[in-house]
Amino acid sequence: MAATSADVARRAGLSRATVSQILNGHDHRFTADTAQRVRQAARELDYEPSAAGRMLRRGSSDFIVALIPDTTYGSNLQDIFDPLTESLAENGLGLVLHFSMGSPGSLDRILGGIRPRAVLSLRPFSPEERQILTEREVPGFDTTTDTDFDSDIGALQAQHLIARGFQRLAFVHLHDRRSNPYGPGREQGVVNTCAAAGLPSPRVLGIAVDRSSADEALAAFEPGTGIACYNDDVAIALMTAVERRGWRIPADIGLIGMDSTPLAQVMNPPLTTVGYDLAAVARLAANTALRAIGQNVNLPSPDLGLRIIEGSSC
Repeated sequence: MAATSADVARRAGLSRATVSQILNGHDHRFTADTAQRVRQAARELDYEPSAAGRMLRRGSSDFIVALIPDTTYGSNLQDIFDPLTESLAENGLGLVLHFSMGSPGSLDRILGGIRPRAVLSLRPFSPEERQILTEREVPGFDTTTDTDFDSDIGALQAQHLIARGFQRLAFVHLHDRRSNPYGPGREQGVVNTCAAAGLPSPRVLGIAVDRSSADEALAAFEPGTGIACYNDDVAIALMTAVERRGWRIPADIGLIGMDSTPLAQVMNPPLTTVGYDLAAVARLAANTALRAIGQNVNLPSPDLGLRIIEGSSC
């Protein structure tokens, strides 16, 4: 059974009122010897203060809510949030993941239910979400404020395709029931790069990750097209469609993905893709969250190490 403040009071030989005030950070009201007796008794009993009590005193809990858009993620999501969880835990904070369903009301309910110290978003907040955060007096920060990460991804994909000799480019989104907060930025990066290189605007399509959708999309392209894909899932779906059509990769169709997933490297041929520094993303997210609650930490450089992972698909 977990120790209570009453147990600490008995061990220290002091009143519960005295122990409660010292455990709540009011050491200055008592002698150093009295405060030391309470802290020693708490250590001996492995006493953990009540999270509910702290929330009532402070008006907020020890949780940071990470607001995740309802979009597609690969295994990288866990690789980001595992170190983020550890980093926050070292600062006495817990992490709650909340998948946004597009309704501001869902954010309002979770803020009212757990009263987090801050909300960290993986995409810019909508005006409605900003209003809710203001009304709830909860700090909200997103990790995209100082970066143009998605546009950089699209530009890097297009630059690599052009360097491989492709003069006709396309961008293929992932379309399913979920939202697509990152796709427009990546598309724009491809568009801008084509314009800067004096190439025609890229053909833009969307697919679901299934056979018929991939086959239908591929039928819209001519041989010699280099396709920048929203992520590795899209690229792999198109790779299978190219094989069914009897075309060759990369002689007929070039493909480049995004996320550097393990599956991308076991394809035949291995998929050329874009990787990034997952540890840097986790550090940026953790430090952004800590800054949101008033801790004096420096945000790392917004350079998240985007790089081409060479395969044989373009």
